[in-house]
Amino acid sequence: MTPGIPSIAGQPRLFIETQLVLMREEQRPAPQMQPVVKGMKDAEISRLAEHFSKLPAKPMASGPSDPALMKQGAARAKDLRCGICHTSDFGGQNQIPRLAAQREEYLDSEMRAYRDGNRKGGDTIMAAALYGVSDADIRALAHFLSRSSPRAAAR
Repeated sequence: MTPGIPSIAGQPRLFIETQLVLMREEQRPAPQMQPVVKGMKDAEISRLAEHFSKLPAKPMASGPSDPALMKQGAARAKDLRCGICHTSDFGGQNQIPRLAAQREEYLDSEMRAYRDGNRKGGDTIMAAALYGVSDADIRALAHFLSRSSPRAAAR
C-alpha cells in the first residue's frame, strides 16, 4: 500500500519473474527491491512469481472516477491499441504487465518515463507507443486503467 510502489498481486507470472531478474541483475533500478533480490536464486524468484501471480488484483484507485477522464482514457487506450499486448481487459499476459487496477500515480509516472526515455529495464515498444502522447492523455490513461478491472486471473 506504499504510494509509488506498484501492486504485483495478480500480475502474470512471467512478468514478475522477468522483473525480479532484471532487478537482481541491476538492469532495472528499484532501490526498495535491490536488497531483497540480491543473490536470490532463480528457483526462489520462480516461487515468488508463482505465489504473487495467483493473488487477486485489488483495485488501487485513489478516489472516485472522473467521467471525463474515464472517457478520454478509454478513447486513448483504444487509439493506442493498449489492449493488443495488455489484453482487452488490460489484465496482462506472459511478460506483459497487468495495467488494470494498478496504482494511478504509478501508471502515470511510468508512462511518462517510457515516453521521455527515462524508464530503465523497460520495453522499447512502450517508449514508441507513448511517443508524443501528451501529459493530459497520460493522466487520463492512468485514471482509466487504475479503475479498470481485469476479468480473469493473470495469464
